[in-house]
Amino acid sequence: MSDDESAYSDAERKKKGEDGANFLKNRQQKTMSELDEQLAEYIAEWRKQRSKEDEELKKLKDKQAKRKVLRAEEEKKLTEQKKSEEERKLREESEKKQIQQEEKRKRLEEAEKKRQSMMKGSSEDGVKKFGGGKSGGDKFSNIQAAKGELGKTREQLAEEKKIALSIRVKPLAVDGLGTSALKSKAEEMWTMIIKLETEKYDMEERMKRQDYDLRELKERKKQQLRQKALKKGLDPEALTGKHPPKIQTASKFERRTDRRTYDDKKKLFEGDLLAYLKEREQKTWEEQKSLHEGRTKARLPKWFGERPGKKGGEGDSPEDGEVVEEDNEPPPPQEPEPEEEEEEE
Repeated sequence: MSDDESAYSDAERKKKGEDGANFLKNRQQKTMSELDEQLAEYIAEWRKQRSKEDEELKKLKDKQAKRKVLRAEEEKKLTEQKKSEEERKLREESEKKQIQQEEKRKRLEEAEKKRQSMMKGSSEDGVKKFGGGKSGGDKFSNIQAAKGELGKTREQLAEEKKIALSIRVKPLAVDGLGTSALKSKAEEMWTMIIKLETEKYDMEERMKRQDYDLRELKERKKQQLRQKALKKGLDPEALTGKHPPKIQTASKFERRTDRRTYDDKKKLFEGDLLAYLKEREQKTWEEQKSLHEGRTKARLPKWFGERPGKKGGEGDSPEDGEVVEEDNEPPPPQEPEPEEEEEEE
């Protein structure tokens, strides 16, 4: 090969190498530009989607804020409504209680006025007597009144006391009174003290009478319980204590197991021993009767040919294994056979 050809070939080879490098470079640049365009389109699309999501999120947040405001207003209205309803109920209850207290106060005032008028009439008629000249229905009137007072609470009793004191003790007005007026007022107060002392004495006597009635009732109850215990065969003081009497369920001297029920043991110690023995005898009789009725019936013995002892005119005997029904009535007695008298030659 000549030098020209080699030079040409080298220049040509170099040119071809440059063209290949440029082609690859152009191709890479083209690919990069395409990728850049795709990336720019993707970024633009993502930004567009993100803006839409941001708008939707903003709308949802605005809607949520509006809902919160509406819910707060509704809760406020509900709380105000509940509060007004509770206040109305409390007001109605307080009004109802006030009406009831007013009615009760009026009723107590009328009762106190009636009692004062009765006390005044009795004091004018004469000295009151306790225990003497009592009628038949007057005997336990004190006990009934005491029971009525026991059913009341402490607050009720305090309220009644306050009302009674407001009626009995009138307000004392001594301002601007002269000597004669004060003297008459002092006499009136002295009369009131005497009256109150008299009422105090009457109440003490009434309390003594109530205590006596209660003791009498307790003694009567004890007597009734003693009679009841004696009827049951127990100790007279068995039912008068705070607790019921103990029931003896078994003997400490017996070593075998007691199979009787609690009811049987209780009835055994109630004092009705004859009835218990009669009941036991009846039970034993029924058991023996059932055993007797459930026994096996008598059967005929086996035989061959004619039954031994068969008489003329009798029917056939039952076959072997059949049960002979026994009549309740006894068999008729056999007639004695006539004995032939031997003729004496």
